[in-house]
Amino acid sequence: MDDCLFCKIVAKQIPADLTYEDEDFLAFLDIRPMTLGHSLLIPKKHFTWMPEVPDDLIAQAFILAKKIMAKMLKDLPCDYVQILIIGKDVPHFHIHLIPRHLEDKLPHFENLTYEGDQKNEFLAKLKN
Repeated sequence: MDDCLFCKIVAKQIPADLTYEDEDFLAFLDIRPMTLGHSLLIPKKHFTWMPEVPDDLIAQAFILAKKIMAKMLKDLPCDYVQILIIGKDVPHFHIHLIPRHLEDKLPHFENLTYEGDQKNEFLAKLKN
């Protein structure tokens, strides 16, 4: 995609601080990190959303994410590595790998409560 920021990084038109590269993937430091070492893992081929990515590439992505996580746990000061897949800021499928500490003060997702019959409605939609 001509206007995709991550495709421009893949094409070396925009610099990035690469931490990993192979034939199919790039990993690099996030320019707006939530924590120090926060990295992004992307496929080199453009896919906007995760459901568009072929299953074999998704499997490779998560196996690679696990390897990067192990390296982060070994070499960075962190207790665990959080994975996030959001995708709305840059429309190119990517996995956030965020080094975390058990007692850090990063924001958490808000918990909601189903009201009335909402839970059964959602359950019915997602089951079939």
